[in-house]
Amino acid sequence: MELDFSLSWILLGLPVAFVLGWIASRLDLRQLRMENRQAPKAYFRGLTFLLNEQQDHAIDAFIEAVQSDPDTSELHFALGNLFRRRGEYERAVRVHEHLLSRGDLSRADRERAQYALATDFLKAGLLDRAEDAFGKLEGTPFESQANLALLSIFERSHDWPQAARIAARLDEAGQGSFRARQAHYLCEQAAAQTGAGNEAAARRLLEQAAAAAPHAPRPRIELAALLLRSGESAAALQALDALVEAAPQSLPLAAQLLREAAVACGQGGRALQILKDAYTRVPSLDLLDAIVALTEATQNAQPDGAAREWYVRHLEHEPSLVAAAKWIAGERLEHEQYHAPVQRALDHAARPLLRYRCAACGFEVNQHFWQCPGCQAWDSYPARRVEEL
Repeated sequence: MELDFSLSWILLGLPVAFVLGWIASRLDLRQLRMENRQAPKAYFRGLTFLLNEQQDHAIDAFIEAVQSDPDTSELHFALGNLFRRRGEYERAVRVHEHLLSRGDLSRADRERAQYALATDFLKAGLLDRAEDAFGKLEGTPFESQANLALLSIFERSHDWPQAARIAARLDEAGQGSFRARQAHYLCEQAAAQTGAGNEAAARRLLEQAAAAAPHAPRPRIELAALLLRSGESAAALQALDALVEAAPQSLPLAAQLLREAAVACGQGGRALQILKDAYTRVPSLDLLDAIVALTEATQNAQPDGAAREWYVRHLEHEPSLVAAAKWIAGERLEHEQYHAPVQRALDHAARPLLRYRCAACGFEVNQHFWQCPGCQAWDSYPARRVEEL
């Protein structure tokens, strides 16, 4: 009897257990479906806000999505990038550091998170931490981007030897030619040595820069200036002769230097011919000024003599307000009493035309720079004034 009772209970219990299990599985499946719907819904809502440039709402939506599914790395990356774009670098750092702390993160995502974290530090201006973070990416798919970022860091901190090391590494990796950049680094070190009074070391660095980048104008121009200051005018003129051969388009930047060196060593006639030949190829205001000054020096011409006729010749081919103002400055006008205010007005109008303009960002400066103060680009300033562009 007891056996029949037990069997009956078992037979009754099996269907009940099956029904309860089925209900439980359906509840779990329903909950899972609800969670899966909620996470993508929040994610797509965040994308919608992002496309509508509503970044505050996008961040709230992504935070909701991350809370619903904290193991989704893509949501963390999206959230970190949003924080960085908004300038909330501390929050971006926390997101990417959280990713790196996860033990289940794949190697590819770990490297990606490391690069994102390094970029956060760089954007925040934490150069030391950015340098350390980018250094950990050596041997990863992000190595090239990391090296370019390190190059920017070392340039910003004026650590020229380290910048040269990274530039050599990029050059060896086939990421482009960095020889001209390395020549600039040597020139920057030479400038520091000159400032410290060590002109011999500066000269060695400039000679090394000229050898590293034979077609780069800066090493030869700065070497010629150094030699001229040291009283070696003939050697300075020789360096400028090499400049004419290697980078003739940059001669306007050294036109006055060439004039001074030529006068100092009695080679004014030869230098004048060099300037005239260069002017014939490409007319330039700087070449024009050097020709006028050197003509006056070598031919003992008066300020109102034949030398200044070069300005009139220039005006016949180039409608230059700068040249016109310089020519009028030495002329006697019919109403001479008005000459001074007219001259001031012309000089004021011509002054902006004498600036140099960066070809990369358009930043204008009164003197030529090898690296743009605005966008930090190298060799972005042409050797021509704004009026000549």
